Amino acid sequence: MRVESAVYQDAILPEHQGNPLIEALPAKKSWESVMGVFSNYPDYSEEIADHPSPLVRDEYLNRIEEIRQPLTDYQACFRAVERAIKKGYSAKNPLSPTTVQYLHYLVDERPDVEPRTGFFQPKGDGLTLIGDSGVGKTSMVEQVLSYFPNVIEHNSYQGQVLDLKKQVVWIKVDCPSNSSVRDLCEEILSTLDLTLDREKTKPAGTIGALIRQLEQYIKSSFLGMLVIDEMQNLKFKRTGGENNLLRFLHRLMNKLGVPLFFVANPPFEESLVKELKAARRAESGYHHTMSVLARDSVSWNAFVEQLWQYQWTKVYTELTEELNDVLHTLSVGNIDMASRTYREAQRLVIGTDDERITPATLRSGNVIACGLSIQTEEVNELKSIRVSLPKGKQRNTRLTDKAVVKKVDKTGDITKPQHPEFTSRLIELVEAVDLNGRIDDPDLFQQVAGLEEPMTYLRVQNIVLDDPLSELSYS
Repeated sequence: MRVESAVYQDAILPEHQGNPLIEALPAKKSWESVMGVFSNYPDYSEEIADHPSPLVRDEYLNRIEEIRQPLTDYQACFRAVERAIKKGYSAKNPLSPTTVQYLHYLVDERPDVEPRTGFFQPKGDGLTLIGDSGVGKTSMVEQVLSYFPNVIEHNSYQGQVLDLKKQVVWIKVDCPSNSSVRDLCEEILSTLDLTLDREKTKPAGTIGALIRQLEQYIKSSFLGMLVIDEMQNLKFKRTGGENNLLRFLHRLMNKLGVPLFFVANPPFEESLVKELKAARRAESGYHHTMSVLARDSVSWNAFVEQLWQYQWTKVYTELTEELNDVLHTLSVGNIDMASRTYREAQRLVIGTDDERITPATLRSGNVIACGLSIQTEEVNELKSIRVSLPKGKQRNTRLTDKAVVKKVDKTGDITKPQHPEFTSRLIELVEAVDLNGRIDDPDLFQQVAGLEEPMTYLRVQNIVLDDPLSELSYS
């Protein structure tokens, strides 16, 4: 929670000048400066990589989770959020008679006498960001929002005392799984209470009274943007609950002029396109579908080059085209999966005889870190799409590593795989729900018990292997 005292700077647009809500927002900066705010690169010291204790170096791997590398999508998202907040506030100057009237009357009420500055005209935009889990969607939204303080405290503006004390720039809530208007209202109300550091408000008993209660709190707090995550929970059914929730959200946008930012996984867009009105409002200020990164994209290579610097192995492994290809193939361009794969690959080799990062260790790290993710339909679809591309459209992504290094664990951790080259196959068997179906002949050992040379028979059937390391290793 970030609370700041108002520091006023002249607004850029003439129509925004003299509006303390806008002039208290962070000043316009160059994109390079904004990128610096969004970035987070944990401290890295080469001395730690030489630390004699593998357990110490293993713990430093947690810093990989803290890396924040702004992608090319960030700029459009940030500009859209900044633009929508200012646009919404442009109709709510607290020094204007229009705003005074807006604050003192219910949303659907309008007095007979029009203020000299006119009746309130809401200017709330809709923003929508859609993307699969792990592509960096939530991280981007949180970093963009963190550029703005949650609350700005006002005292006086240009020598004039302001009745406005606290301005809530933005809050973020989750869409209820049952599409309940009441649940969402109570969640917004509770979040406003926490943001303003006040006692919990008792929600009104009826839904109509609750909505009016919430609308009054939203107006008095001068909420600049409402961000609703997990909007994929909204699914249209015959009960009509989803339509009621959408109508409530559109009311906040159209009547109160509060910009709404929808963040969702697919198939939220399928819900929106069922109604032109819903689709039009949801994309009026910004609409973007965030996807996994292509291997040859600037964003992927910038991300991997930054990620790769965080090595706490005794031997630094240079990033090669092959390693880059393997990491992209394993993660299907999903930056969260790539980060976890890289982290676990290091964890596997730290404390062994050979701490190099190879395609084999990346594969093993991927199975450990993303064992469930790689079995999902989304990941398999992305892999199948890539395989179906014409050869000219593909990069060489053969996952080969003939030089499998023998590893002897020194840490004393018996849960750590002693031979990472077998990890993926062992985990697959442990988690298999069709294990019985994978056994071709469940009575095999009973059958060979009466043979004169049972071992010879088992060797012929490839059940007994004389050199398992070479016969089972990746080729």
